[in-house]
Amino acid sequence: MPETRNETPTVRIDRVVTRGGDSGTTSLGTGERVAKNALRVETFGTVDEANAAIGMLRLHTRDRPVEDAMLARIQNDLFDLGADLCAPQSADDGPRPRLRVAEAPVLRLEAEVEAMNAALPPLGSFILPGGTPAAAYAHLARTVVRRAERLAVALAAEEPVNPLALKLLNRLSDHLFVLSRALNAGSGQEVLWVPGGAR
Repeated sequence: MPETRNETPTVRIDRVVTRGGDSGTTSLGTGERVAKNALRVETFGTVDEANAAIGMLRLHTRDRPVEDAMLARIQNDLFDLGADLCAPQSADDGPRPRLRVAEAPVLRLEAEVEAMNAALPPLGSFILPGGTPAAAYAHLARTVVRRAERLAVALAAEEPVNPLALKLLNRLSDHLFVLSRALNAGSGQEVLWVPGGAR
């Protein structure tokens, strides 16, 4: 599968209101019309939702340039992932290769997770989602990414899906978990789960 990115974006949006989806269908990247509730559409739609959740998270990382830069790259990667998922793998790419998720962003996420985790105390329990506003939004984004991953796995059971797309989603949920801890570090607001502690 191609691992190179297109040098120049070829997206041009002249009209937003097209009325093409009024009947409950939408176009894939191949031009094929499918129902808006098709599993493939649900999958890349949830990736879009995850991207929006990260956009909300970034409202709280403006004063943290390192973390905010990571999130900016992740948002772009998620758009690439959406482009990959909206064009089935069996489709004829035509004269130009389709944009597919490559290994580089997966490896970058792994490196960032290692670097963040090295600066954190070890965990002896699960963490309750929350803490600072930034950490809480990171947890929310993580859960949306996990849902996107579950849908991508379901889609891969029915038709070919780029395996690197699945890896990217899996690494990203780990990344957002560790990021939530980093965003809570020093705040005293990270709360550990106490099994049966609310009884």
